[in-house]
Amino acid sequence: MFTPSETKYLYLLRHAQSEFNEKGIFQGRLDSDLTPLGFVQARLSAQDLIDKGIEVIYSSPQRRAYKTAITIADLLGLEVVLDERLREMSFGEYEGKSFWELVEKEGELFRAWLSNPLKNSLPTQEDMGAFKERVENFLEDVLSSDYKNILVVAHGGTLHAMVCLSLGLGLENLWNIHMDNTGFTLLKYHLGKFELRHLNWLCHRENL
Repeated sequence: MFTPSETKYLYLLRHAQSEFNEKGIFQGRLDSDLTPLGFVQARLSAQDLIDKGIEVIYSSPQRRAYKTAITIADLLGLEVVLDERLREMSFGEYEGKSFWELVEKEGELFRAWLSNPLKNSLPTQEDMGAFKERVENFLEDVLSSDYKNILVVAHGGTLHAMVCLSLGLGLENLWNIHMDNTGFTLLKYHLGKFELRHLNWLCHRENL
């Protein structure tokens, strides 16, 4: 896995604030539009990327990610490549519920899942093996491409998985990583190995 030797930089960006984020709703495969603040966050992210030499933007097709990506693409003069493998993990029957209500009503199960989602799955959630496979396949394709500076706009779970798989942490640590809306994470790939350069970089949001 991950055999190309050419140096590449993967800029991972969690989507801007969505309406469900603002309301504390557990989203997963559900979707909602960006809030006005979300569009500002996306624009500030674009400005921060102007001098990074981004050559391609890959995005989840879900609205909150895609609208973040096209806002950035407009400023950078790039097209957005949609990829189904970047969709958020499905959280099954918990989708559409209040995050804090889940903590209150399903606290033991929910905390166990956050601690180790491999051992403690949510009811009817996406199979973790299938989730791992699609994220790994995406990474392998990106590393085999001709692009050196790559922006990936997706979701917390999907991007956490990229970091875990790239650094050999295992998906049991999926929720031990945190990314805010439009938090940048930078992975450098060189000589067959990944290096974490930034995690949840938020300097572009200092004036919000």
